[in-house]
Amino acid sequence: MALRTTTTTSVAAGATRRLAGPDVVRGAALIGVVVMNYHGYLVIRGAGLGTGWLADLFDPWAGPLSTRFAATFVLVAGVGVTLLTRRSRSRADRTREMRWRLVRRGAVLYVGGLFLDEIWRGTIITYYGAMFVIAAVLFTLDSRWIVAIGTAAVGAGALVRVWIFWEVQDGRSPTWLTSPPTSARGLLFDVFVNGTHPLLPWLGFFCVGILLGRALSRPWWRPAALLVGGGLFVGAGVVSAAGRAWPSTDVRRLIVSTTPASRSPVYVASALGTALVAYAVLDWLANRSPAATDPLRRAGQLTLTLYLAHIVVFNFVVDWVGWVRPAGLGTSLGFALAFWVVGIAAGTWWQRRLGRGPAERVYRAIGG
Repeated sequence: MALRTTTTTSVAAGATRRLAGPDVVRGAALIGVVVMNYHGYLVIRGAGLGTGWLADLFDPWAGPLSTRFAATFVLVAGVGVTLLTRRSRSRADRTREMRWRLVRRGAVLYVGGLFLDEIWRGTIITYYGAMFVIAAVLFTLDSRWIVAIGTAAVGAGALVRVWIFWEVQDGRSPTWLTSPPTSARGLLFDVFVNGTHPLLPWLGFFCVGILLGRALSRPWWRPAALLVGGGLFVGAGVVSAAGRAWPSTDVRRLIVSTTPASRSPVYVASALGTALVAYAVLDWLANRSPAATDPLRRAGQLTLTLYLAHIVVFNFVVDWVGWVRPAGLGTSLGFALAFWVVGIAAGTWWQRRLGRGPAERVYRAIGG
């Protein structure tokens, strides 16, 4: 009963006070993003993936942790859109103002992401910006339409991936879609279909985040998130295991795969399930133990600054001065841990004394 009261009170106070839960979840998710990025980029530069269960767990492309932290980050972005726009749906002038604010913020992230991609291939920032632009339309829609759009994005992503598979199997190469020339059409294909976090199917995580944000004022939202998230994760695991056990074709194995490259509904269900469970648990911890989670809360308010900082640090330490050499998983984990010990401490100090981070200040100044 006390848990329900705390949740309801915190959401009711949200009109004047920033909720701690989304920031804590954002901060924790970014830790995972840094770990997987550092390991993946060191592997690209020559470090081996290694062998054994730990190496399989942290495999940045096909391991069970691959992209789950990023999926949680996108889920929180959807929650953030709902919290940002919740008072703008009642008046037409506020709605128009919020639409343009989301478009501006999305455009800043998208264009900035295109430049960032030149030095940090696969950055999520580009896709993140595109989602914010689309959110300018989504935030006023009824929940049933959000469900329909998210489901359509997941289904379309799977269909496109299967079609590409069939094309390659038949000896054709659909490079006009998968490797388009630099053009307006090419940029559109890249953000919706290609790359590391294409909107088909990643818009599905974002839409669920918007719906979750709308449910935060309900006393039952946390048990529901745990139940739905756990059900999705377990169900996806059962379907994937059964699909691998049955005699099947390559395309059927693709459809039931839980690896990110498959872009299958089974993968989305599995990653979404862990994101929902993580959000519910970390939000509970944020409300139950605010002092213990305060560093994560403050770091979560500086995620754009810390995300950019982890790229700068990696390029400086690895590529420019060579202090860290591509090696095994231990090097990657130690490097990521060192960054976050310093990053959380610096972020906590900055947020306490100066408020918004430097990147957040620029982002707000341009994007509104």
